[in-house]
Amino acid sequence: MESTKKTIIVFSGDLDKALAAFIIANGAAAMGDEVTMFFTFWGLNILRRQDAPSHQKGFLQGMFGGMMPRGSTRLGLSKMNFGGMGAGMMRKVMRQEHVASLEELIQIARDQGVKMIACTMSMDVLGFREDELIDGLEFAGVATYLGEADEANVNLFI
Repeated sequence: MESTKKTIIVFSGDLDKALAAFIIANGAAAMGDEVTMFFTFWGLNILRRQDAPSHQKGFLQGMFGGMMPRGSTRLGLSKMNFGGMGAGMMRKVMRQEHVASLEELIQIARDQGVKMIACTMSMDVLGFREDELIDGLEFAGVATYLGEADEANVNLFI
């Protein structure tokens, strides 16, 4: 029997790429596929809590946390961001066209049982702790992702 498992590595923290990742994940889940999303490096910014508790961190980890967007509502576009205005324009057009927001797509993915894994090695490098990310995640390393990918018939890197 052909595999109906899909895996997506979410490496980018850009709004347009995050939208693509969640649209694909939700489409696959709606078709009955098992979907695993593995968030690593900049992709972890999508999962950051805006109201995250503060922690004492090293200088570089503190700089990473301070310079990167805190959560899905603060992501910029990969092209034509225009100092943040591009993302606002994109969100406005999406609302006008009745397209689900990234935040709605994240909730839809949760509701459909999409497995979201935060890369623990990337979390260590960037200084993120579990309580700084949204609820409902799994935390694991690359071996877990590779195990999922071995069983999948589609593996994407976004």
